[in-house]
Amino acid sequence: MKHDVIVVGAGPVGLMLAGELGLGGVDVAVYERLPGPSGESRGVGFTRRAAEVFDQRGLLARFGDVEWAQGHFGGVRIDFSRLDDNHFSVRGVPQFRTEEILEAWLLELGVTVHRNHEVTGFRETEDGVTVSFNGPEGPGEAEAQYVVGCDGARSVVRKTAGIDFPGWDATRGMYMADLVGAGVRQRPIGEQVPGGMVMAFNLENGVDRIVIHDEKLRPHEDKSQLTFEVVADAWQRMTGESLHHAEVRWISAFTDTTRQASQYRKGRVFLAGDATHIHMPAGAQGMSVGVQDAVNLGWKLAAAINGWAPEGLLDTFQSERHPVGEQLMRNTRAQTRLYLTGDEMEPLRAVMRELVESPEVARHLAGQVSGLDVRYDVGTTGHPLLGLRLSPDRELTLADGRRTRVAELLHRARGVLISTGDSREAAELAEGWADRVDVVTADWVPADNPAAHEDPEAVLLRPDGHIAWATPDGGKLRDALERWFGTAL
Repeated sequence: MKHDVIVVGAGPVGLMLAGELGLGGVDVAVYERLPGPSGESRGVGFTRRAAEVFDQRGLLARFGDVEWAQGHFGGVRIDFSRLDDNHFSVRGVPQFRTEEILEAWLLELGVTVHRNHEVTGFRETEDGVTVSFNGPEGPGEAEAQYVVGCDGARSVVRKTAGIDFPGWDATRGMYMADLVGAGVRQRPIGEQVPGGMVMAFNLENGVDRIVIHDEKLRPHEDKSQLTFEVVADAWQRMTGESLHHAEVRWISAFTDTTRQASQYRKGRVFLAGDATHIHMPAGAQGMSVGVQDAVNLGWKLAAAINGWAPEGLLDTFQSERHPVGEQLMRNTRAQTRLYLTGDEMEPLRAVMRELVESPEVARHLAGQVSGLDVRYDVGTTGHPLLGLRLSPDRELTLADGRRTRVAELLHRARGVLISTGDSREAAELAEGWADRVDVVTADWVPADNPAAHEDPEAVLLRPDGHIAWATPDGGKLRDALERWFGTAL
């Protein structure tokens, strides 16, 4: 078998990447060691930016009615309603539900997920990569131009590639359980108790998730030895409440081990998601950052395979996403200490509660946990929006009078040039890239809060929704088109 790209791992990140590649017309296959979906859900939602990414591909509506949640930074509440931009995250969506939606999308795109295929290694050849696996019919091999490891913290792809995974070893252990009939008092962002922290919130259909951090617990790496009795005893010891009568759906343990891959790319090998960054869970940031890794990489790989990628485009995956991973490591380590340290941390928590009353501080911390603060170096300066994402919710009136949103213009994972007002000449120039950039002539619908939106006269969006060029003062459009979309037709 030969493919353009082999994605290793069928979690949310691997599935999202495969979908992006499928939209780009790439022959992609996903190899997954498990015979079927696990039904487990370490993640139970996603950040605002991840929600926007799903919306850009027409996927958010498939989740149905979702619960938009307030946020916090290390247990310190942030009032998102006071901020200009919408930072609210999605809560209560189990990871297995996200995987179901993404896998159904892949089926529509004609992308195959090869389950019960455990990748054991690979070797690079002169013009590609040969992947080794154990499948239902025994050992086998498959060839591809590129391989992407989305295979988690113990990534076989990362280890085979010899990519370092430096960071900090575990110092704290935590328990997690999904329970039915627990009747537990809700503590949605956690509650400090003598000796640690406990959290409880409704997951779905009467299922409660509990999380326990006991300062006396040693990091629990061997999950096979964990029983519900151990978890229930810990909860009762810390809260005085008994959970022993509850029906157990799932139990797990995790630590605050924090690591980041030194390289996200090594030749024809790429890494994304937990294969590149692991940390203490904090507001679904891990999965959400991984999904954004996938959307950053997908269109670039498709461009390379389709033959129009400009020089150095694939290298921008490392230069753009590695700093995001570094920030993720920093903010989750800070949140862990703020959240899980005992009474001696209370003075700092009190100071943080005062600080987040400042709109500037609240906006900064909210941007970190929501993912809306990510700005890429797009090679030019001048316009304040360059490198940021353009809000998918902004509305435009098309030439025929219909209204649309920015998110809808990005459904095909192509570049988009929006030309408004007196900037129609931009549309004429971009016609030279019509095979990879959609040109839209429209006018911005007046915003409810004009002070929060400084709409550019014209704007060039990459397929991931980030702004590569804008007027006025955003540089030359031709330079931006060539930098991100290669040579004109």
